[in-house]
Amino acid sequence: MKGVKKENLPSKLCPVCQRPFAWRKKWERDWEDVKYCSDKCKKQKTIVI
Repeated sequence: MKGVKKENLPSKLCPVCQRPFAWRKKWERDWEDVKYCSDKCKKQKTIVI
């Protein structure tokens, strides 16, 4: 994603806080598996069956 403007980066919606979050360099390898915008939301997740 080198040379891409911030407004053109992919984004997702956090299932906990319902806020959009954008792609980050540290998530480059596992962007498909990223579900939560932060560690706080990850800890507050509820198990959906």
